[in-house]
Amino acid sequence: MQTDNDNKDNQAQKLIETKETRTDRSFDAIADHFEKKVYGGLKGDIRLAVLRRDIFEYTEQMTEALGRPLRILDVGAGLAQIAIELAARGHAVVVNDISANMLDKAKASVEDADTLGNLTWYVCPYQELAGRLAANNSADSTEIFDLILCHALLEWLAEPADIMDFFDSQLTENGALSLCFYNPASFDYRNLIMGNFNLLDNTNYKADNKKSLTPNHPVAKQEVESWLQQHHYQTVLTSGLRVFHDYAPLKRGGHNDPEAVIRMELRYSRQEPYKWLGRYLHILATRQI
Repeated sequence: MQTDNDNKDNQAQKLIETKETRTDRSFDAIADHFEKKVYGGLKGDIRLAVLRRDIFEYTEQMTEALGRPLRILDVGAGLAQIAIELAARGHAVVVNDISANMLDKAKASVEDADTLGNLTWYVCPYQELAGRLAANNSADSTEIFDLILCHALLEWLAEPADIMDFFDSQLTENGALSLCFYNPASFDYRNLIMGNFNLLDNTNYKADNKKSLTPNHPVAKQEVESWLQQHHYQTVLTSGLRVFHDYAPLKRGGHNDPEAVIRMELRYSRQEPYKWLGRYLHILATRQI
């Protein structure tokens, strides 16, 4: 006769057996698809416009305060557009991604020799990067960074909270962290607007991540903010990326003018409550030691 304890043991075993095994995601096999889907249209232009404004404003202030070009790391860089533009501005930039194909595309986009000279490339998981950096530093020099960019990476990591320790080890005192991540609230909101109630009712729904670029394990804003607080970071600014563009199935009026769309996205990207509707959120925070 099976006891209650036996039933509980069986249920626990089933949970163990069915538990999803998560790994860090690489886009190596779909680099072309990634480039076209993410940056092949207005969505990518909006994303870059907001990040450029936020990051370039802050790096100009940091450069003036320090009196020198910055040491910058872009971890999980993908196509590394922002990193390459920062290198073109004279900063020393280390670019990292787990995908060789993605970084090959990034390298191919660099046309200026001076810009290329300001870039260093590392193909590896971020967990191996600290060791690679240390091995390439001289015995009397430890390279740490004034600014770390981490854009659209958290949602693709098996253990996203762990990366905070890496940031701590690689940032200078009062260094800055630029975190851009997928906003899970935007998934619910967009599907509410589109009437996809069956999808929202399906608690077992998973996107097909062989090609889909919708993450199955996004990290909520409140969780990211708790990590920053625990690791003694102070938020400098927050912005939303694509706060209305993706929610407009019917394109009318100004929606037909890409420049106007970008202008309005920039206007509302830092305003309450609109910024919290962004498909992605950008938090710029400084380390407080």
